[in-house]
Amino acid sequence: MTTKRKQMHKLRGDKRAISPAISAVIITSSVVILVLVTVVFANSYLNGRIAENEFSAMKQFMQTAGLQIDDVAWIPGRTQTIRYASRFGQVSFESLTLNYTVSVNKGAGYVYLANYTTGILLFKMPVSKYSVADNYVERIFPQDSSFVQKGTSAPVSHVFVVEKLAMNDGSFIRVVVAPTLRMLNSTIVAGGETMNYSKFYLPVLSQGDNPYRSQSVTFVGKNVAVKTEGNVNAVKIEVSFLKGGLGYSADFFNFKNLVEEVDIPDGSVVELYTGEVTVSLGLHP
Repeated sequence: MTTKRKQMHKLRGDKRAISPAISAVIITSSVVILVLVTVVFANSYLNGRIAENEFSAMKQFMQTAGLQIDDVAWIPGRTQTIRYASRFGQVSFESLTLNYTVSVNKGAGYVYLANYTTGILLFKMPVSKYSVADNYVERIFPQDSSFVQKGTSAPVSHVFVVEKLAMNDGSFIRVVVAPTLRMLNSTIVAGGETMNYSKFYLPVLSQGDNPYRSQSVTFVGKNVAVKTEGNVNAVKIEVSFLKGGLGYSADFFNFKNLVEEVDIPDGSVVELYTGEVTVSLGLHP
């Protein structure tokens, strides 16, 4: 025990045991490592918050885009450009995605009347930047997930968030604007005769020029067409998904039903209005 105590005392008294220069290097290196770790963590946290706030802002932007489509679709020649600012994501357009088939019943069962195909608008952010969960769905507007909305204030597009991984174009969380139908009922009395009208409105989105010179979306109303059928007792509308193989399937859109049957007064006049709208991305710098 005495020998060990002497050795410890000798070590403590040896001023050459630890060099001041080496001590400074060790302390400095430790501080640098701590600073680097802190900076990496802070940068990661900051980017995460930026991406979250950006995604929240883009949800509002896409809802505005849906309203702009409604403004443009029914006035040929009208043009609207809306701009956005995004560091991590980008707006894209997917053509020929949704197909709506309309049939009418005049008392002898449903017969085919018309068929319409439209594209969809998407804001896509990589899940490496912002993510909620695979198969996450959030309805922004309207809350009712039927693709036929009724009333003068009803929208002509659904805006929703969906995160569906393992899709053909990559792993993104998306904000989607999908054209749907608005239905209005009206009654006209003329010469003692009452006529019931059921009017359906559907914007049809087609691809314009996409030079991507800026972060902007331009809508241009091209034309309005109407198809009319009389003496109708009921209307059936079916939605199908032309790019289901790419991931844009029924699970992606999450409509309440794939077939909607609409009861109307017997002998009604059905009018189907379609407004073609071209969608251009980055057209105006």
